[in-house]
Amino acid sequence: MQGSLRRVPPRPINHVGIGVPDIEAAIRWYGEVMGFALVSGPVDVRADAPGGDQAVDVLGPTFRHMRLAHLAGANGVGLELFELIDPPHERRPDVVEYWKSNTFHFCVTDPDIEAMVERIKTTGGTQLSRIWNERDASGTYRMCYCRDPFGTIVEIYTHSYELLQGHR
Repeated sequence: MQGSLRRVPPRPINHVGIGVPDIEAAIRWYGEVMGFALVSGPVDVRADAPGGDQAVDVLGPTFRHMRLAHLAGANGVGLELFELIDPPHERRPDVVEYWKSNTFHFCVTDPDIEAMVERIKTTGGTQLSRIWNERDASGTYRMCYCRDPFGTIVEIYTHSYELLQGHR
C-alpha cells in the first residue's frame, strides 16, 4: 500500500441499486427468473413527504417522486429497485457502455448457466454474448452476458467469484 494506508479487512457487498421503468414487473421478473425474494416494498418516496428530504439529499434537487423495493439474493446481498417517476426513468441505450465509469453490470451465480440464459431469453431479456469457457478450455468455469427486460446488464457465472477468478 502507498503512504500510511494500512490493509483493512474486505467489506461485504450490501446491495446493488437498479433503475427500472416498471417496479411491479421488475419484482416479478427478478423473483421468477432469478429467485430473488421481496424484502420490502414497493413504497412511494416523494420529495415533499416525510423522508423525502433524505432522497433529495442523495439524488439531488431535481428529485420529486419514485417507487422503491428491496429484494435479496441467496447470499443476502440486496437488489434495490428504483422506478423513477419525477423525473421519469430513462432507459440507457442498448449498448454495453463498458468504457464509461460507474457500474455497467452485476453478476449472479448459477451452475446451470444454459437454463438461466434460456429463462432470461424466454421472459423478455436478451443474451448478449456466447456462453464462454472461462480461464481454460475444460468448460468447468463458464460465463455469459445477458440483459434483463428493463435494460440492466446481468452477467452469469457458473461458480463463485473467488473460485472462478482464483482459478488461473
